[in-house]
Amino acid sequence: MVATRVKIAERSTTMVATRVKIAERSTTMVAARVKIAEQSKTIKRYVMKQTIDAVVFDMDGLMFNTEDLYDIVGEKLLNRRGQSFTTELKMAMMGLPGNSAFAVMKERCGLDDPIESLALECEELFVDLLPSAIEMMPGLEKLLDLLEANDIPKGIATSSHAAFADRALGMFDLKPRFEFVLTSESVTNGKPDPEVYLLAASKLGVSPAEMLVLEDSVHGSNAAIAAQAVTIAIPSTRVDPGLLGSVYAICGSLDDSKILDLIRN
Repeated sequence: MVATRVKIAERSTTMVATRVKIAERSTTMVAARVKIAEQSKTIKRYVMKQTIDAVVFDMDGLMFNTEDLYDIVGEKLLNRRGQSFTTELKMAMMGLPGNSAFAVMKERCGLDDPIESLALECEELFVDLLPSAIEMMPGLEKLLDLLEANDIPKGIATSSHAAFADRALGMFDLKPRFEFVLTSESVTNGKPDPEVYLLAASKLGVSPAEMLVLEDSVHGSNAAIAAQAVTIAIPSTRVDPGLLGSVYAICGSLDDSKILDLIRN
């Protein structure tokens, strides 16, 4: 009986030892899984993190409701010629420099007017409309405050002429809050060519890949993408999101959480 009890005790000891080994292996596996999970999170954070060292704004339709005003002006301009400012024509012109935009209008509508005459007439209509109708777009003030609180430099790159940009910005005393304002006169090739955004990155002293560009048009977004900038589109309802290409994100306003979180990171 003593021998039997000894054997039982030995078996019990062996079973305990086996269970200890299993428990140790289990602990090791759990530790390995935790390590893998931590590495995965680290990799994910590294991949997801986007460093933003500067921000560049488009102006018309992004900072101000001027694209809506262009609709009114374009309609008046073409109504005088017995035509209508269609959605298709608006989309083809949106984001282009002035002369390029009027060249599109002239060609599509079969107008005989010189481009310079169309531009001058449009300017005269705008001068009458602007003081009573221009508004800042939702979220602009909040975004500017956040950028300034984080010491992130910012500029403007617009397809508008310098005189119009100065007038629009001056109505809200915004020009002093930006490092520079690039206009159609600043570059040889307007949007969708990337020249204006490459110039902006150079003036800010940053790589385009570390520069956030905020755009509302297809032509402008394509220009920023071609410059390899981090591009976020805040399009109007008339813009087909499918035409915006490989933008970083599409947002509904300038104070969208996607934009604010990117700045805070």
